[in-house]
Amino acid sequence: MEREAREPAFIVVMGVSGSGKSTIGAKLAVSLKWDYEDADSFHPRANVEKMHAGHPLTDEDRWPWLEAIAAWMDEARRKAHQAVIGCSALKRAYRQVLMDDHSDVRLVYLKGSREEIASRLALRHGHFMPASLLDSQFGALEEPGDEERPVVVSIEGTPQDIVDRILAGLGMKSRAGAPRVAAP
Repeated sequence: MEREAREPAFIVVMGVSGSGKSTIGAKLAVSLKWDYEDADSFHPRANVEKMHAGHPLTDEDRWPWLEAIAAWMDEARRKAHQAVIGCSALKRAYRQVLMDDHSDVRLVYLKGSREEIASRLALRHGHFMPASLLDSQFGALEEPGDEERPVVVSIEGTPQDIVDRILAGLGMKSRAGAPRVAAP
């Protein structure tokens, strides 16, 4: 049985497309002096092409993607590395693949209204996830429950405000000046 971790080794920043996972996740990682991984980079080419064409992914499309992320986390764990991961993780079953009863994984849910996120997506260009799939994202979203120990943070405010609220929710502090943890 794994002992309860005092500090997480992984922070999964989750939410629908356009909620700020990449921006906030990267900023959080810099603040902690941890590595940052964007779960989008683990998608197979077929998934990217499917989303780019405006088609939502199915659970069958997502399982290999989630398993690749979990395998990366296991390898990083073996090397005692810490990382923030920006990942939609919309369904409880998806989060279970990533968390797998590991006490060293914490979940941060970036919560925003459909209208607020739609306005953000309208300003975003060059991303393979089109704004037309936002309804499918909200349709698939299962907000995390208390048993998942989430830190739920509104997407309102500046990125730094959001990161500060995440750190407070996790009981962590910025590590400005601390040495950076090497990539796995």
